[in-house]
Amino acid sequence: MVFSYYPGCTLSTQAKEMDVHARKCAEVLGFTLEEIDDWQCCGAVYPMGSDEVASKLSAIRALHQAKEKGQDLVTLCAACYHVLKRINEDMKNKEMQKTVHTYDNSLDYHGETKVIHFMEVLQKHVGFDKLKEKTVNPLKGRKIGAYYGCMLLRPSSILAFDDPENPQIFETFLKALGAEAVEFPRRNECCGGYISLKQKEKSREMANEIVENAVRNGAETLITACPLCLYNVAKAEGSSIYYFTKLLAEALGVKE
Repeated sequence: MVFSYYPGCTLSTQAKEMDVHARKCAEVLGFTLEEIDDWQCCGAVYPMGSDEVASKLSAIRALHQAKEKGQDLVTLCAACYHVLKRINEDMKNKEMQKTVHTYDNSLDYHGETKVIHFMEVLQKHVGFDKLKEKTVNPLKGRKIGAYYGCMLLRPSSILAFDDPENPQIFETFLKALGAEAVEFPRRNECCGGYISLKQKEKSREMANEIVENAVRNGAETLITACPLCLYNVAKAEGSSIYYFTKLLAEALGVKE
């Protein structure tokens, strides 16, 4: 299995270990992440203006490149996944297609590419049963909570990643690795990452509430797929949080 791969900016800098672990784990699990050429930042925030085009072009170029290769486009970062998938949906609109073509007439794109998260590759293409078979270092006795955040799950009609109110994909993943998956009420709430510069106290309060809620429900550590969430939640008192790919690499016996 070969997928086009969009790493995004953060996975090339502060979240590089998330990228390295994912690539190594993909090799062990029998699929290839083929990084697209000359990718640019997705913008990190989905532009809400219906007539906004310029800031969407970098995402559209990535989607178009995957289409030209006839491959699904895989990403790891929750923000990249959110932006790419929503912009892909925008490109099914004929008026948007015409507008984009006036900016760059090489982009003959109509939303054909399927955008999938790395976790969806594990679930739908590898299979959690096979993942369990490939696990050489089961995470037995580890009580781990999955922190989804907000960008993977909403708007659910477009992202369709999992049930936005009661997601289970990360919990099933953890169980396949032999860990005890701890569910806690605030696992799908915003960490306040996007207000961390202007409203530091409120952002810190939101992150603290998430960690306290997880610990109260028995979690010893958290995993996430969002670099912004990790950055923000890691600053909370008593926090222990990792990228999900780190635990995957550990379970599969991948050496760093």
